Amino acid sequence: MKIVTQVKLMPDAVQTPAFERTLPAIDEAANWVSAVSFEHFELKGSVRELRKRCCGELKARGFGAQATQHIIKRVADAYTTLRSNIKAGNLGPEHSKRRQKAQSKPIVFRPHASHTFDTGV
Repeated sequence: MKIVTQVKLMPDAVQTPAFERTLPAIDEAANWVSAVSFEHFELKGSVRELRKRCCGELKARGFGAQATQHIIKRVADAYTTLRSNIKAGNLGPEHSKRRQKAQSKPIVFRPHASHTFDTGV
C-alpha cells in the first residue's frame, strides 16, 4: 500500500539556492509542455503523445528522466481535470465567458506551485 502525504520542505542555507533555481525551472518547463500540448492537441493531450514531443527538449534543459515524466504527467493531469470540469458543467454552459476563456488558452502553472517528488521506492 502506498501512502501519499503533503510535506513542507524546510531547506537549510545550503539547499535553499538549489530550490530557488529548480522550482522556477520546473514551473517554466510545465508551462512550455502545456503550450505544446495545447498547440498540438488542444485540450486532449495524452501522456504518451506529450512524451513523444517533449522528452528530448526537457532532458536537453537538464531535467532527469524522473523529473521529465513528472512534469509531463502533471500537465496531462491538468488537462484531464479541465476536460472533466467542462463535461460536468462546472465552468458554465457551452457559450459562457468562463468556459470559453478556459478553453481558449493553454493551462498556466503558477509560480512556486506544488511539485511531485518521488522517493524512488
